[in-house]
Amino acid sequence: MDKGKNGTRNESYAMAGAIIVERISIMSSRLITIFGGSGFIGRHLVGRLAAKGYRIRLAVRDTEKAAQLMTQGNVGQIVGMQTNIRNKASVERAVAGADIVINLVGLLYQSGAQNFNAVHLDGATSVAIAAKAAGAKQLIHMSALGASLESPSAYARTKAGAERAVQREYEGATILRPSVVFGSDDDFTNKFGQLTSLLPVLPLLDGGAANMQPLWIEDLAEAIVRIVETPDAQGRVYEFGGPDVMSLKEIIDAILAVTGRTCFIAPVPEGLMAFKAFFLQMMPGKPFLTVDQVRLLKADNVVSGNYPGFAELGIEPVSLTSVLPEYMTRYQKGGGYSGLHA
Repeated sequence: MDKGKNGTRNESYAMAGAIIVERISIMSSRLITIFGGSGFIGRHLVGRLAAKGYRIRLAVRDTEKAAQLMTQGNVGQIVGMQTNIRNKASVERAVAGADIVINLVGLLYQSGAQNFNAVHLDGATSVAIAAKAAGAKQLIHMSALGASLESPSAYARTKAGAERAVQREYEGATILRPSVVFGSDDDFTNKFGQLTSLLPVLPLLDGGAANMQPLWIEDLAEAIVRIVETPDAQGRVYEFGGPDVMSLKEIIDAILAVTGRTCFIAPVPEGLMAFKAFFLQMMPGKPFLTVDQVRLLKADNVVSGNYPGFAELGIEPVSLTSVLPEYMTRYQKGGGYSGLHA
C-alpha cells in the first residue's frame, strides 16, 4: 500500500531525529575544556575535535572570539566561557565536569599583569591543580622547544618551570614542545611577509642565523587529536618540528620566493638589536620585537631527538615551502591578483 507523501515525510523526520539523538548522545559523554582555545592553535584544533564528537568548552578571556568558533560544531557543541587563567576560581569553574583539559595559553611578550610568571608558570600550575581536583582523565599542556631553566630568556625559563609544575601537580600529563608554527593566519610568516613587502632592508639578529624547524599548524592540530584519542600516546613529552631545519634567513628567502619581493637582510649584532628592541617594546600595541625575544633568537629551535614526535604518532609533517604558496601570494604586488588582469 502506498504510504503517501505524509508517510514518507514522517519516516524522513524520524530518521533525521534518530541521527540527531545519536549525535547528541555521542557528544554528551565527553567534554574537553581548552584554555586559550580561540588562539592560533585552538582555531585549528577545535573543528577537528568537534568532528570527533567531543563537546568543547573554550575557556577564554574574550568570549566574542570563542563565539566565532561555534559554527565548527553542531548547535551547543562548542561553547565559550569567560576565564582568566590568573584567577584560580575562574580556572576551577572552567574545568568543572571536564573529561579532558588542554592548556594552549602562552605569551610572546609581557604586558602589565599578563606577564610570563603569572601566565606561563602560575596559570599552568592552577590549571593542573584544578584539572586533577576535577577528576579530568587527561591533561595536555602546550610548552615550547627551547624551554630551559638555564635560558637567558624569561619566556623559555617560565615555559620550563611550567612543565615541572604541571608534571608535579598532575601525574601523567602530556607535554608538547613545538618549534615555530606556521599557517595562513599565523603571526610569524605573515609578519615577515608584510615587513618584506614594505621595507627594502630588514635588520635581523646575526643576519637570521638561528635555526628552526617550522611546522604546519594542521600537523600540530592532528597530533593533538591523535594524542587525545590514543591512551598509549598520553603522559609523554613530545617535541614537534617540521621536516626541514631552516635558518630564519632561509625562511624569509622562501617567503620572498613566493611573494616576488626583494628585501636585503642586514645582520645586526646582539647588543645593537637588544638596544633597538628596548625601545620597540615600549611602543603601544603589540611590539614588533622585545629584548627577551632577542635573547630567545640567539639559540636554535630544533628538536633534540630525545623525545617522541610526529613519527611516533604516524604523521608525516608537511614542509614550509610546500604550504607557503597557498597563502603568501597576498603579499605579492597587487595582492596576488595582478596576473588576472594582465
